Amino acid sequence: MNRARALSHLLARAPLALPLRTLGATGAVRGKASAPPSPSALAAEPFLNGSSSNYVEEMYNAWLHDPKSVHQSWDTFFRNATAGAPPGEAYTSPPTLAEPTPHHVPLSSLAPAFSSSGVAPAYASEAPISDKVIDDHLAVQGIIRAYQARGHLVAALDPLGIDREALSERPPVTLPSKTVVRNYFDYIDESDMERSFKLPLSTFVGGNEKSLPLKEIIKRLEDAYCRSIGVEFMFINSLEQCNWIRQKFETPGFMHMDNKEKRLLLARITRSHGFEAFLARKFSSEKRFGLEGCEILIPAMKQVIDRSTSLGVESFVMGMPHRGRLNVLSNVCRKPLEHIFTQFAGLDTGDEGSGDVKYHLGTYQERLNRVTNKNIRLAIVANPSHLEAVNPVVQGKTRAEQFYHGDSEGNKVLSVLLHGDAAFSGQGIVYETFHLSELPEYTTHGTIHIVVNNQIGFTTDPRMSRSSPYCTDVARVVNAPIFHVNADDPEAVMHVCNVAADWRNTFHKDVVIDLVCYRRNGHNEIDEPMFTQPLMYNRIRKLKPVNELYAEKLITEGVVTAQEAKDVRDKYEKILEEAFTAAKSETRVFNKHWIDSPWSGFFEGKDPLKASPTGVHEDTLTHICRRFSSAPPNASDFQIHRGLQRILNSRMEMVKERTVDWAMGEAVAFGSLLKEGVHVRLSGQDVERGTFSHRHHVLHHQKVDKSQYNSLANLYPDQAPYTVCNSSLSEYAVLGFELGFSMTNPNALVIWEAQFGDFNNTAQCIIDQFISSGQTKWIRQTGLVMLLPHGMEGMGPEHSSARLERFLQMTSDDPDVLPAFSSDFAIRQLSDINWIVANCSTPGNLFHILRRQIALPFRKPLILMTPKSLLRHPEAKSSFDDMVETTEFQRVIPEKGAAANNGAGVKRLIFCSGKVYYDLTAARKEAGLEDSIAISRVEQIAPFPYDLVKQECDKYPDAEVVWSQEENKNMGAWSYVQPRVATALNHERHITVSQSSQTDTDSQSWYEYCFPWLFSAPAPVPDPAQAQAQAQAQSPASEPKVTRVVRYAGRPVSASPATGNKKTHLREVKQLLEDSLAL
Repeated sequence: MNRARALSHLLARAPLALPLRTLGATGAVRGKASAPPSPSALAAEPFLNGSSSNYVEEMYNAWLHDPKSVHQSWDTFFRNATAGAPPGEAYTSPPTLAEPTPHHVPLSSLAPAFSSSGVAPAYASEAPISDKVIDDHLAVQGIIRAYQARGHLVAALDPLGIDREALSERPPVTLPSKTVVRNYFDYIDESDMERSFKLPLSTFVGGNEKSLPLKEIIKRLEDAYCRSIGVEFMFINSLEQCNWIRQKFETPGFMHMDNKEKRLLLARITRSHGFEAFLARKFSSEKRFGLEGCEILIPAMKQVIDRSTSLGVESFVMGMPHRGRLNVLSNVCRKPLEHIFTQFAGLDTGDEGSGDVKYHLGTYQERLNRVTNKNIRLAIVANPSHLEAVNPVVQGKTRAEQFYHGDSEGNKVLSVLLHGDAAFSGQGIVYETFHLSELPEYTTHGTIHIVVNNQIGFTTDPRMSRSSPYCTDVARVVNAPIFHVNADDPEAVMHVCNVAADWRNTFHKDVVIDLVCYRRNGHNEIDEPMFTQPLMYNRIRKLKPVNELYAEKLITEGVVTAQEAKDVRDKYEKILEEAFTAAKSETRVFNKHWIDSPWSGFFEGKDPLKASPTGVHEDTLTHICRRFSSAPPNASDFQIHRGLQRILNSRMEMVKERTVDWAMGEAVAFGSLLKEGVHVRLSGQDVERGTFSHRHHVLHHQKVDKSQYNSLANLYPDQAPYTVCNSSLSEYAVLGFELGFSMTNPNALVIWEAQFGDFNNTAQCIIDQFISSGQTKWIRQTGLVMLLPHGMEGMGPEHSSARLERFLQMTSDDPDVLPAFSSDFAIRQLSDINWIVANCSTPGNLFHILRRQIALPFRKPLILMTPKSLLRHPEAKSSFDDMVETTEFQRVIPEKGAAANNGAGVKRLIFCSGKVYYDLTAARKEAGLEDSIAISRVEQIAPFPYDLVKQECDKYPDAEVVWSQEENKNMGAWSYVQPRVATALNHERHITVSQSSQTDTDSQSWYEYCFPWLFSAPAPVPDPAQAQAQAQAQSPASEPKVTRVVRYAGRPVSASPATGNKKTHLREVKQLLEDSLAL
C-alpha cells in the first residue's frame, strides 16, 4: 500500500505535461514519485475509483519493475503522472480508427518538429503549440504535393530552351517557382528554410530520414520533378500507383548509373548517330526520315527491351511512324544492314508484290539479347503514311500472340508504340486505341508508348496544332502515367525507360514516355525548315548532337577517354562500310525479307491450288444445332428471358425439320470449325446478341448479374476456344485490332461485324491501306472476315448500304481479260485476287463460305454483305442437305424452277445478288412468269464467276440478259458486273450493240465502246490479208456473230444511297421489280 500512496502523492503534485512522445526516460519518471496526492486529484482521474485501487497498485508495482510489462496505456499514464501532469490529464485515451474532427490535426503527427533541434521538449511549457506551427507543417505538405502535381510545368525538358522555363532563369531553390507552389510560400520566412519538418507518408524524398530542413526538402523535390524529367501522375486514382511512382522518382540517388552502364549507353548513342550520319553521306538526295535530333530513341528502345526481357518478356510487337524507322530496324531489331542499303539502290524485285517505300516496311527478327543473354522476338508492323493507323493493328497482333501463347497476364508479350507529337494529339485513332486498353477481350495488359516529340508537326507549330498543354494529354483518359524527359539528358532517359518497363510489369497498364527533342532537318532531308521556323532552326544549328554532349560528359567524369570514344565511332563506321560494300553486289531486292508476321510451316507441304472440303457430316450438324438451341445443361436454375426461350424453341423445331436459318447457319459454321480445332473470334458492336437480335450467342441469367452461358463455347470437351465480344463503339480501332489479330495465326477465323454496313467507312483507312492492298505491298496475307449488314429496306441513307461498289472497285481482277477455264479455275481466281467480295442469299452458302476461309491453302480477306430482313425471312432457310459432305460453296446459284426446264422458251435471264432475289421471285410468281423468266444468283461477286455466268447464259440462248439490283445505278455491283458479263459472253466489249459482224474488237476496252466519242480516231487502212479473211468468214456457210447485251434494271443514279421517305422507298421497289420483269 505504500507504493499506492506514493502514486496518490504523485497525482497530486503533477505539473502540466505533454503525452508520452514528449516525456523523458523511464528512470527520470520513477524518481518523481514522492509526495502524496490530494483526494481531489485522485478523484479527477476518469477511470480511478475505490474498487480499482488494488488493480492500480498491481499495475504500478509491475510498471516500476519493468515499464514494458504493462499495457502501453498504463505506461503512458504512469509516465505522464510522474512527469507532473495536472489532475485529470495523466490519462490518454487509446488510438482510434475514427477520422479526426474537422480542422484538427493530431499533435503527435507534428512531433518532433516543435523545436529547431528536431527533438521534442519534455514539457509543453517549454514549446507552446501555436497556430503557426500547424500552419507551417500544413504548408510544407502542400509544397510537397505541389511539386508532385505541378513540378513538370517548370522542368527543364526542352533541349532548345524554348517551350519550358529553364532552370538558369528561375529563382534559386530557396524561392520555388510560383507556378508550382502557388501561395504555399506566402507565410514562410527565410529563417524557416533551416527549420526541420516531419515528412508526410506521401513523399520519399527523405530516404531513411523522417524529417528534413525545409531547404533540403525543396532541393530534393526540385531534383525529382524539375530537372530533366517532368512527371505527370497525380491524376491517377490509385494511391498505391501514385506512391509507387513517387518512390521511383523521389528516393535519393534514384538516377544512379555505374560506369559500365554509362559506357554501354555511350556506345548505343554513337551507333544511333553514326547510322544516320552514314546514310546522310551515302544517300544525300534520298528521303529517309532520319532520327537526327532524337538519336536517344535507339538507346531508349533498347533499354525498354533490356529491362522488360529481364522481367520475363520474350516477344515485342512494335509499331512506329516513318521517322527513325530505318535506324530502329538496324540498331534495335538488327535487320541486316545489306537489306537496308539495297532499298536505296533502286533494284528490281525478285519476288511477288509491288513493295513499298523503305520507311514503311516491317520486319520480324529473332535474336539474342546480349544484356540479359535471353532469346527474344522482335516484330515491327508495316504501316502506311497514315499516321497512327498502325496502332490498333499492333495491339491486335499483340493480343493474339498473348492468346495463342497462353499469356493471360501479358508477362511474355509486350507491345511498344512509337508516336510523333503532332499525330499523337491530332489523330483520333490514338484515343480510340487507348480505350481498348482496359477492355477484357482487347487489353494487351499494358503498352509502352514512346513519343518522339520534335515540338513541330511537318511545318506547324504546336500552338496551332493542339489545344492541350502537352501532346500526350490524351493518355490521361486511361490514367496512364506520363514521363516527360529531356532527350539531351541520356541518363534521365534511361531512368524513365526503366521506370516505364517496371510500371508495365507491375500494374499491366499503359505508360507514356515523352522524349522532348528536336528535328535537326526538315520534315525530310530535302525539306527546308527555315521557311517556317527560322528562330527554332537557328537554335538547332548551334546545338551539338547528343552523342558529342554525352561523350564530353563521360570524359569529364573520367568514365571514358577521348580515344575510347573515338574507337567506338570508328568500329561502327567500319561495320557500316563493310555492309555497304556487300550491298553493292546485290542485283535484286526481295519483299519477303520484310514480312512482319511470318507463318512458319503454314504453306509448306500444301497444294497451293487445292482446298479442303467444306461440307460436314450430318451428325455434326445435328449436334451443334441441338446445343445451340438449348439452355445450359445441368443448370435448371438458369433463368432465360421468355422471348429468348421462344427463339430456342423455334430453333429446336428447325433441327427436327433438318433446316437452318441465317443465325443457325452461321453457328454451325463456327461450331464445326471449333470441333476441328480452329479458334473462332467474332468481334464488333453488339455482336453477342446481334444488331438485329438474331444471334444470341451469349445467354444472360435474368436474376443473377454476370451469369452467362455461351453454347458454342461448350459444344465439345476438346474443342478450340470461341471468343465472341462486344466492342467499344469504334470501327477504325476495332477493325484494325481484328486485322492485327488475324495476322498472327492463319488457322483461326477472325471476324469483324459492323453494326450496320454503312458504318464501315469510318474505318476506311484500315480497309484501303491495310486490307485491300496489304498482301501486294507487304506480302502479308490475312483471312479476316468483314460482315457488313446491307440492304435497301426503307431505313434511310445511313442504314442501307455497305457501299458494295467501293469494295468491288478495289478488287485487282481485270475486266478486259477472260481467264482460261480449267478444273482449278475457281481456286486459281481466289489465289490471284486481293480479296473476296460476296453477297450470299442462303444460310447454306454462308456456312460454306465461312468454312472455306480456313479450307483454302492461302488466306484472303472476305468482304461479306449480310442481310437484315432475310435473317427471319421464311424462305431464307437451307436444308441440312446443302451442308453435308460432298457439298460446297456455290459461286452462282442457278435457276431451279420451271424456267430451268424451258431453256428455249425463257425470254429473260436475270442475274442478281443478295436479298433482291426474294423480292424478284415473289413478283415473278405473282405475275405468272415463272416459266419465261429465269433468275440466277451471283453469290460470289469478286472474283467474278465468268465460267458459271457463261454457263447460265448458254442455257437460255434466246433470253435477254438483265442485271437487277436494289442499289442505285452508280452504286452496288452494276459498274463491276457490266464489263465482266460482256467479257464472259462475247470475249469483247460490245455492250449496247445488238449485232456485230464487221470488226474484231478484242483489243479494245469496254470503256471505248461505252464512250466511243472519247476515243475517236481516223478509220484504219484495210489490210488486204485481213479483208480476205473477213470475206471468208462471212461466206454463206457462216452465221453472223451475235453479241448479247446485258441490261440494267434498278434504281436510277443518286448521290444518296437511299431515300429516307417510306412512301418513296416503296415506290422505288415497285419500279425496280417492274423494270426487272418487263418483257
